Amino acid sequence: METETRIEVLEIESGEQHKNLYTCTSLWNALSELGADRKSLMINLGGGVVTDLGGFVACCYQRGIDFINIPTTLLSIVDASIGGKNGVDLGALKNQIGIIKTPTMVLIDTSFLGSLPQRDMRSGLAEMIKHGLINNPKHYKDLQDLSKLTLEDLDRLIFDSILIKKEIVEQDPTEQNLRKTLNFGHTLGHAIESYYLNQPEKALLHGEAITIGMILESYLSHKILGLDTESLNEIKSLLIKTFGHPKIETSDFENIIELMKHDKKNENGVIKFVLLEKIGNCKINQEASRELIINSFEFYNN
Repeated sequence: METETRIEVLEIESGEQHKNLYTCTSLWNALSELGADRKSLMINLGGGVVTDLGGFVACCYQRGIDFINIPTTLLSIVDASIGGKNGVDLGALKNQIGIIKTPTMVLIDTSFLGSLPQRDMRSGLAEMIKHGLINNPKHYKDLQDLSKLTLEDLDRLIFDSILIKKEIVEQDPTEQNLRKTLNFGHTLGHAIESYYLNQPEKALLHGEAITIGMILESYLSHKILGLDTESLNEIKSLLIKTFGHPKIETSDFENIIELMKHDKKNENGVIKFVLLEKIGNCKINQEASRELIINSFEFYNN
C-alpha cells in the first residue's frame, strides 16, 4: 500500500516475560530516535502482550500519543484490546504498572485466527466463557459444545463476547464497581500465572491460568455465596474437558497465596474476590479465609 505517511515497524519479543519496563524503555528510545512526536500514531498489531504494552508505551511517550489496536489472537480480540487497560508486569506481579486510556480505534479481523495454534485459541475461549459466567447464561451455554460450531457461529460468539465486555466497560470505565466483575477467576488465576511464569515446564498461557482460577473461585462461590452444587460441578467439568487438568502441587499453595496479596483489587491488605451467586450473576469485593482457599486447591486437584 502506497502512502506519503512515514511508517516505521518496531518488533518486540513474544511472551508475557517481555511485558515489562525494559521492553517499554527500548521502545521509548526507538520512538525518540525516530523523531516520533505528539502527532504520531502507534498501531499495536499482535496479541494481548502487544496491545497491553503498546498502549502503555503510547500513553506515556511525550505524555500521550494516539494509538490503535489491531488484535490478532482470540484473547486480545475478546479481552485485552478492549476497555482501555494498558500496562506491564513488575517482576512476577501481573499488570502492576499501567494506565486506563481507550485506544482511538480497535480494528478486528477474525481471519487472523486462521493461523493461531489451538492452544492459543483455547486461551481466548477462557475469557469468553468467563463473560457468560458473570453476565450471560445463554452465552455460557452456547460455548459448552464447541464441536458443533461453524465458523459463522464462532464469529457470532466472538461478537457477543465483545459486546458483553463493551457494555460493562462503558458503564464503569475506571473499574470502581461493575467492571470489577470482569476479574472473576483472575485473583487466583493471575497469581497462578505469575508463579509459573518463570518455570518453563509449568508455564501457563493467560487463559489457561484463568481457567484454573475460575474453578477455584467457583468453589469459593459455592462455599461463600451458595452457588449450587450442580453449577459448580458443571463449571469444573466443562473447563477441565476443554483446557485439561494440570495439577497444582501442595508445596505451591502458599507461594500462590502470597502473590495474591499484591492483587490490584485488594483493599487495606485484604484479598478481594469476584464470586458467583449463580451463573450470570456475581458479586464483587468478597473475602475468603486462607483455609477455604486451600480447600479450593484441593477441590481442583481431585
